[in-house]
Amino acid sequence: MPITIQSIKAKLDARVGEKLLVVAQAGRKKVTKRHGVLSETYPAVFVVDLNQDENSFERVSYSYTDVLTKNIEIDFEDDSLI
Repeated sequence: MPITIQSIKAKLDARVGEKLLVVAQAGRKKVTKRHGVLSETYPAVFVVDLNQDENSFERVSYSYTDVLTKNIEIDFEDDSLI
């Protein structure tokens, strides 16, 4: 499990273009699951292009802090969680 923002960013930089599932906390007992492709990484955020069959919008961005604080969980299709 990555423990710094830099290590999370480095892991995501290496996985740009891969399919993933993002599980996000949307409220007290709500969880949203979105399938998409990791499209870009920036110094503070990363962008996921969403599957248009399941979602009404095209892209969503998350911060590396969301991963660090476990507000979101990222699961790549070919292996484990980040």
